[in-house]
Amino acid sequence: MHLLVAPDKFRGTLTAHEAAAAIAAGAERGGWSADELPLADGGEGTLAVLGGPNRRTLVSGPLGEPVKAAWRLEEDGTALIEAAEACGLTLAGGPERNDPLRATSRGVGELVATAIAEGALRVVVCVGGVASTDGGTGAVEVLPLPLPVPLDVAWDVEARFLDAADVFAPQKGATPEQVEVLRERLARLDVPDLPGSGAAGGLAGGLAAMGAHLLPGFDLVARRLGLDEPLAEADLVVTGEGLLDATSLTGKVVGRVLERAKVAGIETLVIAGDVAPSSPIDAISLVASYGPERALAEPAKCLTELLAATLATRRNGP
Repeated sequence: MHLLVAPDKFRGTLTAHEAAAAIAAGAERGGWSADELPLADGGEGTLAVLGGPNRRTLVSGPLGEPVKAAWRLEEDGTALIEAAEACGLTLAGGPERNDPLRATSRGVGELVATAIAEGALRVVVCVGGVASTDGGTGAVEVLPLPLPVPLDVAWDVEARFLDAADVFAPQKGATPEQVEVLRERLARLDVPDLPGSGAAGGLAGGLAAMGAHLLPGFDLVARRLGLDEPLAEADLVVTGEGLLDATSLTGKVVGRVLERAKVAGIETLVIAGDVAPSSPIDAISLVASYGPERALAEPAKCLTELLAATLATRRNGP
């Protein structure tokens, strides 16, 4: 029996590559062959699964401090930029230390401008996991108009523009009063209300207003990595992420893998670090199986053990 391992990162504990390796080890322990295909949805970790960075540039961080942001310039002239490298919430110290009203996407614009100056013929900005909710104003103010090269924006959530304040700003540390301020700021901007325009604090929408093309980040990754071929050859697909919740079906890896596997008629299994009560997806959980302390301390070992045990149950069951 053959298994396709196609997880997202387990945020805060494992990269997508590390998670895939741990799951594949469990499959092999259970007597299955396995192909590893770490995935991403346009958010954090997308650059890593698309080949990793080969350049670094000093840019403005989310709260104005300089940060050295990694990005990739490919042989065909495509520049791959991950917004979180320049204005990620982790760079701001997480929601506890972030300043939601001051956080800026300026560094993303500086990366795009640098890529163009260094000869990029096309720029792809993968958005998600940022500290800012500025509607992309920080990025836009440092970019040339009209854009001299095609610009694609790969979003990680199918969110409308004002969702950036109402839905996502609280996750970045914004109080209810700050959410109101941020919503009013976004409402004053002339931005197309497209699916995905609210991703990355409205950065996607701000870039769309400059002429960027918005597209689902998962589709970009799946196409570049050739997901359909190994999917068609699998008897079972295992996917997963750190926390399954209601957003897992809004353009993220797990939901999109389940969709594609269903169309292909391939059985699926989902493993998560933890499962929120709001999750609409059936999954096995490291926290439920091993407790939160071990799940956080030894996530790779837990993934390997849990998958091997699950496959053994399936093999020995009715």
